[in-house]
Amino acid sequence: FFFHSLQAKMSRPVQARRLEGVDKNIWVEFVKLAATYSKVNLGQGFPDFPAPDFLREALMGALSGGNHMLHQYTRAFGHPPLVKVLAQFFEKLLGRDLDPMTNVMVTVGAYQALFCCFQALVDEGDEVIIIEPFFDCYEPMVKMAGGTPVFVPLRPNPPKDGKLMSSADWQLDPAELASKFSERTKAIVLNSPNNPLGKVFSRGELGLIAELCVKHDVLCISDEVYEWLVYDGKQHIRIASLQGMWERTVIIGSAGKTFSATGWKVGWVVGPDRLLQHLRTVHQNSVYHCATIAQEAVAQGFQRELMLYGKPESYFVQLPKELQQKRDWLVQSLDGVGMKPIIPEGTYFLVADISPFKSDVPDVPNSDEPYDSRFAKWMVKNKGLAAIPLSAFYSEAHKNNYTNFIRFCFAKEEATLKAASDILQKWKQEKTS
Repeated sequence: FFFHSLQAKMSRPVQARRLEGVDKNIWVEFVKLAATYSKVNLGQGFPDFPAPDFLREALMGALSGGNHMLHQYTRAFGHPPLVKVLAQFFEKLLGRDLDPMTNVMVTVGAYQALFCCFQALVDEGDEVIIIEPFFDCYEPMVKMAGGTPVFVPLRPNPPKDGKLMSSADWQLDPAELASKFSERTKAIVLNSPNNPLGKVFSRGELGLIAELCVKHDVLCISDEVYEWLVYDGKQHIRIASLQGMWERTVIIGSAGKTFSATGWKVGWVVGPDRLLQHLRTVHQNSVYHCATIAQEAVAQGFQRELMLYGKPESYFVQLPKELQQKRDWLVQSLDGVGMKPIIPEGTYFLVADISPFKSDVPDVPNSDEPYDSRFAKWMVKNKGLAAIPLSAFYSEAHKNNYTNFIRFCFAKEEATLKAASDILQKWKQEKTS
C-alpha cells in the first residue's frame, strides 16, 4: 500500500510548461552521429587548430603566476581588466565613450549573453523577429522567455550568368520585413555575419532594419560573434553605430570565435546601461560569475590586439586571411565534385547545394524528416563525412522549403579539409564509374 501511494504521488508532470516543444536539439543528435561514424567532421563550428600562442601563454602565465587571487571570484559582471579593455576597443569601433562598469558585461560565452537578453527584455506575449536561416537557439530561448518568434526569410536570388551563388545573393524583401513589425514587436535578432549562410549584411540592409526599429520603438539583439571573420575586403558594420540605434541595441561578442578558443566560454555584451542593467539582474541570478583565469587571459589578448590594431601582425588581420584561403579551398573542392557551394562573405561556415548528390540517398515518401537531414545522416554513416542540414536553421513552418542544402565548417586544419575533399572525390568517381 505504501509503495502504491508513493507511485501515485509522482504521476504529476515534472517539467515546467516553458520547456514544452523546445526539448529537441539538433546538435545533440548530430554531435553523437559525428562521434560515432565520422572520419572527417565538418559539422560543428569549432576550429581543430590551436588558439594563438600569445593567448595560450597569457593563460599559462595567469595560471602559474604570482597572483593567487586569479583563482578566486572576480567582479560578477566582468573581470575589471577585461571590461576595461573591451570598453577601450569598442570605443574605437563605435566612435563613442563607454563606461566599462555599465556598458560592458562578461558572460559564459555568447550563448549565455543571448539567454540574458531574452530573459531580461522579452515578456509574455512579446513578439521577436528572427531572420531565417538563424542560429538554432534563438527560437527556443524566445519561447522560454514567453515570447512569440516571428520569422522573416532571406530569399536567394541566384546570379543569371551561371556563376556560383554568394551569401550576398540571399536578401530580405523590404516590404515583407516591414510587414512583420507591429505594436507587439519587442525586438529583432540580427546575426551578421550570419551563421549558417556567412552573409555579411550591407550598410543598406542594416539601414532598413534600423529605420524600422526606430519607427516602431523596437530593440535589436545583435549577435556579432563572427565580427572579425569577414572576407574579400568586405566590412563588418555594427548596427549600433547607425543613427538612433545605440540606445536600443545590445551587441553580443565571443572570445571563442575571436581568438579561436571556443572551449573557454568567455562572451560579452556591450550596450547602453538602460538595457544592460536588466541583463545584469538575470546574470547575477543565473550563473553569477564567469571563470576569472579565462577572463584574465582574454583581457591580455585584447590588450595585445589594441596595440596592434589595424597592423598586419594583428591576429584580427591574420585569422580572416587564413580562413579565407581555407574557404576558397573548400569552395573549389565542393564545386569540383558538383556540390554547389554558396560563397560566404564571413564566418566559419559555407552552405552547399546537394541536389546533384540526391540520387544516392533514397527519398522516403511522406517522411516528417526534412530531406537534407536524412541526407546528412546518410552521408556521415556511409561516407564518414559530417555536416549539418540547413533545415535545422529554419522554423517548423519553413523547414521544408530549404532541404537541398547542408552546412560545412571550414575553420579546420588543412589536413582535415584535404581528407574531406578526398572523400568527396572518391564519392564522385563512384557515381560516374
